[in-house]
Amino acid sequence: MEASTKKRVAVFVSGGGTNLQKLLDAQQSGALHSGEIVLVIASRAGVFALERARAAGVPAIALPRKELSLECFEARALALLEEYRVDFIVLAGFLTILSEDFIRRYPRRILNTHPALIPSFCGKGFYGLHVHRAALDCGVKVTGATVHFVNEICDGGEILLQKAVEILPGDTPESLQQRVMEQAEWILLPQALEMVCAGANDR
Repeated sequence: MEASTKKRVAVFVSGGGTNLQKLLDAQQSGALHSGEIVLVIASRAGVFALERARAAGVPAIALPRKELSLECFEARALALLEEYRVDFIVLAGFLTILSEDFIRRYPRRILNTHPALIPSFCGKGFYGLHVHRAALDCGVKVTGATVHFVNEICDGGEILLQKAVEILPGDTPESLQQRVMEQAEWILLPQALEMVCAGANDR
């Protein structure tokens, strides 16, 4: 597919950018061929995700939430999305909850990865190690990851892909987090982005 016909993707990040790296790797390998990452926006300055983006030749811009109100952050982000003519947004380890007004501007065009099998262990306060700690505390035997569209309800948008991951005896939140990333998140996110960029989920 010619670059000019590819869907243009922005990735929002807040940390090290391991999910971003898997998207960049998928783009490099051709697994992601219907979309092109054209912009990375970080909610924190100095995070390694910015370096990952720049190393891949992708424009990377920090809009530090500590210094900006949500309204200001979103206004600047929207201006960048327009400037780079972005079609889809991926929230990849992005810790800011976007406003309903922002989300309504991109209906069925914002994807998020969540480290559990929605509707389990999701919603406000369930992020990062909190999700895995809750799964272990509940004693469930299986967890996993979900990629879904973002709507006005936190973790409530249409599910695109899910993958289960077994919880093992002796698991800690940290070991479970790593296995869920390796066995589910890093696999599902490039697949889901290719799917929506290719139009497989159009209505």
